[in-house]
Amino acid sequence: MALAVGDKLGPYEILAPIGAGGMGEVYRARDTRLGRDVAIKVLPEHIAKREDLRQRFEREARSVASLNHPHICVLHDIGNQDGMGYMVMEFMEGETLAARLEKGALPLEQALKYGRQIADALDRAHRAGVTHRDVKPPNIMLTRDGVKVLDFGLAKSGSKPGPTDETLTKVLTMEGTIMGTPQYMAPEQFEGREADARADIWAFGAVLYEMVTGRKAFEGKSYSSLVGAILSADPPPMTVKPFTPAWLERLVRRCLAKEPDRRYQSMRDIVLDLETPPAETVAAKASRWPWAVAVATLVLGALIGGWAMSRARQAPTPDQAYRNQLLPPEGGHFDLNSGFALSPDGRTLAFLATAPGKSGLWVRPMDGTAAQLLPGTQGAFYPLWSPDGRTLAYGASGKLWRVDAAGGSPIAICDATIYTGGDWSPDGTIVFGTGQSGLRRVPASGGTPEPLTTPDAGRGETSHRWPQVLPDGRILFQVVGKPEQAGIYAMSLANPRERVRLVATSGQGLYA
Repeated sequence: MALAVGDKLGPYEILAPIGAGGMGEVYRARDTRLGRDVAIKVLPEHIAKREDLRQRFEREARSVASLNHPHICVLHDIGNQDGMGYMVMEFMEGETLAARLEKGALPLEQALKYGRQIADALDRAHRAGVTHRDVKPPNIMLTRDGVKVLDFGLAKSGSKPGPTDETLTKVLTMEGTIMGTPQYMAPEQFEGREADARADIWAFGAVLYEMVTGRKAFEGKSYSSLVGAILSADPPPMTVKPFTPAWLERLVRRCLAKEPDRRYQSMRDIVLDLETPPAETVAAKASRWPWAVAVATLVLGALIGGWAMSRARQAPTPDQAYRNQLLPPEGGHFDLNSGFALSPDGRTLAFLATAPGKSGLWVRPMDGTAAQLLPGTQGAFYPLWSPDGRTLAYGASGKLWRVDAAGGSPIAICDATIYTGGDWSPDGTIVFGTGQSGLRRVPASGGTPEPLTTPDAGRGETSHRWPQVLPDGRILFQVVGKPEQAGIYAMSLANPRERVRLVATSGQGLYA
């Protein structure tokens, strides 16, 4: 039943309609007790009149009301009048993200700012046991103070289904209301599997993709073709938009992995990766010829990296000098932010690049011109060499892999859903970072990773990254967190608890 201006729901006087959606009509109203404007959402009749569904809604509304976060819309009150259920939320001036996206993509800096705020809001909800289940641009408001995630109308508390979940799903489906919005729904939601917080991670990836590119990650001419794309296709590369960093492409694609186990496992890890992305090698705005600058930077980086690694592991020979122009594969470009690595003897460069019809990890001799693509390495990032220079390891698709530098099929070493750089020690062990979970080590031949460190949240640490094995066997690594803890640390493998901060910095270190 539609409400008219002047109608009252309890102490709230209706001022004007705002809009309507699958989960109810929304009105601007006046709280006559406190003298403030609020937004009121009237629940659909099929929920309000069902005692079991109404009780579940009220139970979950209490969970949502407990969320206290600057980027979550505040739920003030819920009520029922003459069989009409309603929820009272803070009233916000601004426009929805959906309305803004009708004008095109957001500037990259603004998209990343909003992305961090949305991710932080969802992380807060997930920590409280609340899954949103309908993250999409219309449910994100852009205000003067940043974003506000709203409409937890499909929110679900806890990770296990309650006794009325199946009933609610059936009712909403029969009434023509889909549990979520198709273009932002994860594959498991279409397949009837239990959807947990990782479905929100999928939806967040789709929203971030759309903010950066100005187009939806998945589209179809019909509902069936849309679902088919979500279940089996990958979205077009984000890098077709100039200056989109490769690390952001990896982050979004990890969010949009088809299998929940291959996605980020928590919004907190996404927040950390958005707050501390890999340092940009090239300031894109400073150049009118970004690819020329990128090539020059890569050459310079390779020379510096080669010098550092040679100093660390092998004394350079006097006649080992190269003068060469390093170009990307024909018709392609370097994926600079995915990393590159010079072999321990300084003779071979491994790098990431994309060319028409082929992408992945490439190798080329420093005294030659021909680069070789290592088959099966699509999506690779942060490569590292074995001490003998014959094998490369890298991250991709939620795992750590190794591949012969001369070619061959990649072999999975271990699961590594979060991989933040690593190093290969002379004893055949790979030490790698996992962000919030700390450092791990695993035999290069494969196995189960063994924990080395765990960030101390009580001291303000949020993640451990970029480990390097020093000549004496100690580990150099980066601690991300509060300024009083952040820095470059060294520790002994014999006693990982004993560590020393060498430099107070928020940056990444490189042993030379």
